[in-house]
Amino acid sequence: MSQDIDIQEDDNELYEHIKLVIDKGQEPLRIDKFLMNRIENATRSKVQHTIEAGNVLVNGKQIKSNYRVKPADVLTVVFTHPPREIELIPENIPLNIVYEDDNIVIINKEPGMVVHPAYGNYSGTLVNALIYHFQQLPKPKGAEFRPGLVHRIDKNTSGIMVMAKDELSMARMAKNFFDRTIDRIYIALVWGDFKDDTGTITGNIGRSIKDRKVMDVFPVDSEMGKHAVTHYKVLKRFGYVTLIECKLETGRTHQIRVHLKYIGHPLFNDEVYGGNRILKGTTFPKYRQFIENCFKLLPRHALHAKSLGFKHPITGEYIHFDSELPDDMKAVLEKWGNYSEAYMQ
Repeated sequence: MSQDIDIQEDDNELYEHIKLVIDKGQEPLRIDKFLMNRIENATRSKVQHTIEAGNVLVNGKQIKSNYRVKPADVLTVVFTHPPREIELIPENIPLNIVYEDDNIVIINKEPGMVVHPAYGNYSGTLVNALIYHFQQLPKPKGAEFRPGLVHRIDKNTSGIMVMAKDELSMARMAKNFFDRTIDRIYIALVWGDFKDDTGTITGNIGRSIKDRKVMDVFPVDSEMGKHAVTHYKVLKRFGYVTLIECKLETGRTHQIRVHLKYIGHPLFNDEVYGGNRILKGTTFPKYRQFIENCFKLLPRHALHAKSLGFKHPITGEYIHFDSELPDDMKAVLEKWGNYSEAYMQ
């Protein structure tokens, strides 16, 4: 199967080594724009500085920013990581702690909070807060900059997360996630109406061939991506949008968001996967204004990790944690309820 790029990365803490092989169907494009489109978190300034430093080679030769990539070009890139990107700085950031014992912490993450430090997010993350509030969090090998984390949710997704406070709990929780014994329920507001009240979405998930910053769905028998399964149930129909419950059988990056886009129901106001524009409804100006007002009330994708259930890593007791929908989702659901009653009867 043809693929327009082949990315190879190592785990060196100071450098990120990337190799890209240009597909035969690639149209001529400035190399700085090409790299920004293809490499996650690659800003324009970072790409240009890397080119200026001579760390971008095409077919083994240094190039300038105005070079246009063409079919069969072989690109090699070395990005240097600024030291502050690999430093963990404790920060006194308030956390909504739902439960805590000697082994685990359950947190209801606010929307907009990044889970761990990465490019462009050096501070203000959940990890920065965790290392301030809790001492000696376990640091798994290969993920030293994510102490305590056994899973993560997107920046603009709110809801329940579990953290481990010791090595044994982290190892056992990580195995629970790997073995798919964790019960996870998400609530999502999506575009469109569903034919059936329940359903299952199955499709491999991996980096998009066209844009490495986003995920895509590939056939289940494909070598592309990883196996992913999402179950959904309709909770309430509003006509042009639907409130659903999603149960994850697997836990891939952006799984719910990309699976729902795949079946034609992107998350409401998901700018990455096309839900931040009117996909269903009328052409009337009043309706357009209504949608704009909803987007202002909910300036993120409409997804909340509502509950989490699992066997305690030490006691073996099954425990379950639930959370209310955040205020921004409540407000938008109320508006859709009023709209549906007024215009969809």
